[in-house]
Amino acid sequence: MSTPPRFDRGHTDDLMSFLATSPTPYHAVANAAERLEKAGFRQVAETDAWEGGTGGRYVLRGGALIAWFVPEGAEPHTPFRIVGAHTDSPNLRIKPLPDTSAHGWRQVAVEVYGGPLLNSWLDRDLGLAGRLSLRDGASRLVNVDRALLRVPQLAIHLDRAVGTDGLQLDKQRHVQPVWGLGEAHEGDLIRFLEQEYGLAEGEVTGWDLMTHSIEPPAYLGRDRELVAGPRMDNLLSVHAGTAALAAASSSGSLRHIPVLAAFDHEESGSQSDTGADGPLLGSVLERSIFARGGGLEDRARAFAGTVCLSSDTGHAVHPNYAERHDPTHHPRAGGGPILKVNVNNRYATDGSGRAVFAAACEKAGVPFQSFVSNNSMPCGTTIGPITAARHGIRTVDIGVAILSMHSARELCAAEDPSLLTSALVAFLDG
Repeated sequence: MSTPPRFDRGHTDDLMSFLATSPTPYHAVANAAERLEKAGFRQVAETDAWEGGTGGRYVLRGGALIAWFVPEGAEPHTPFRIVGAHTDSPNLRIKPLPDTSAHGWRQVAVEVYGGPLLNSWLDRDLGLAGRLSLRDGASRLVNVDRALLRVPQLAIHLDRAVGTDGLQLDKQRHVQPVWGLGEAHEGDLIRFLEQEYGLAEGEVTGWDLMTHSIEPPAYLGRDRELVAGPRMDNLLSVHAGTAALAAASSSGSLRHIPVLAAFDHEESGSQSDTGADGPLLGSVLERSIFARGGGLEDRARAFAGTVCLSSDTGHAVHPNYAERHDPTHHPRAGGGPILKVNVNNRYATDGSGRAVFAAACEKAGVPFQSFVSNNSMPCGTTIGPITAARHGIRTVDIGVAILSMHSARELCAAEDPSLLTSALVAFLDG
């Protein structure tokens, strides 16, 4: 294999900026769309008739984005090459009636989203971000990126058993953040956001809000060879896929139609109109085919030749818990992207899929590693099996090996994001 690409610190710097400015799925797709527009892509509305000409296009729906580039000479049956990812991360989300108080503390009622490591959210300064729905039908992205809320941990003096029995958290009672003193009044939180963003009182009629750690991403270690930051699962892949699609769109020899599919709600099962188990991707691909004059036969031919790389973070071998990993599969941080395999189809990779990814890595000069779960540990899953089953397209599960998955702050090797992106560019180039 050729020498791996030199570590691109500029790429990792840009990833850190992307993570910092994408506290919610809505912000993540807005940032990805901005990058694609700079590369010449343009937004199309699902309610409009679509043209079949060449060029880059993208669709935004809530916290999801589907983007594609039609090269010169593309026919209705031209297959797609898809990079799939998800925009959501486990966190604490605001309930419909958020204003509450107890014993002189003003609090915000939250619901646990996905499967976060709850202890990582304790005693951490939290901001508030998301989407406001306005009375006139418009929406507004908001991000209060300062210390606004905090989930205070119980002092050890009041829970001596924590030293022997470990920390036990009740999701309903123990993770409600405080944000002030006194008694709560109905509408306090939303009025605060209306004032913060210059909106009239009562203008906000709906909201999708969530908390986030305000601590910015940072290089870590003696040689700054690690990156610590929030929401790497899975904005690391969204960022890599966006960069790869922008790069592929400038290629003059594409034989496939490159696509980025960034879904929402993976952490809660993907069953939504913006999730991988919904109709969004299939609808966009079909409309692209039909806009180029194709029919059902062209759709069947295009899907039969399509390949999707489902890119999501995976587990690097943990130095303090190596026994939790498969003894013969120890993906290492800094060793390049990982290929995820599970014979029970929790991951979609098979032998032919491995060959596709191996070819892309070889073309890019990127090393890759294999990940298999310990037989004694339940295996997680991704959008990969869902995409394969729903659309009948060959799908391969890959990603970057990290530590502290589902923590408020995760850890990876600083060079792995750029290695993943190089492999994705080679894959989209065909």
